[in-house]
Amino acid sequence: MGGPIGIGRSTATRNGVTVARYATKIQWGGLDAEWHDDHELTIAIANRNQVVPADSRPATGTTVTWSGPNGSATITFFDNGQSFSGTAQFPNEGPVGYRGTAK
Repeated sequence: MGGPIGIGRSTATRNGVTVARYATKIQWGGLDAEWHDDHELTIAIANRNQVVPADSRPATGTTVTWSGPNGSATITFFDNGQSFSGTAQFPNEGPVGYRGTAK
């Protein structure tokens, strides 16, 4: 998609596509285990404005799933897209808890 998005904004437009940015954490070792900082997640869904509106984050209850050679995840958004929770799995690893908050 190319080019940086606006620093300090939770949504921005890059090449005409709205993106939402999240600080993320992962958890392994059970439900009571510690959460660990993970890499930023940037979400851009361009083909359906109803999934990620042009001027905001995903609506509460929106669920997004992806899968590819670098891993897979399923997340559900809460608080009008201010946060998400779900699971992720990376190659040769078991599933982990995955959550994020809007940046």
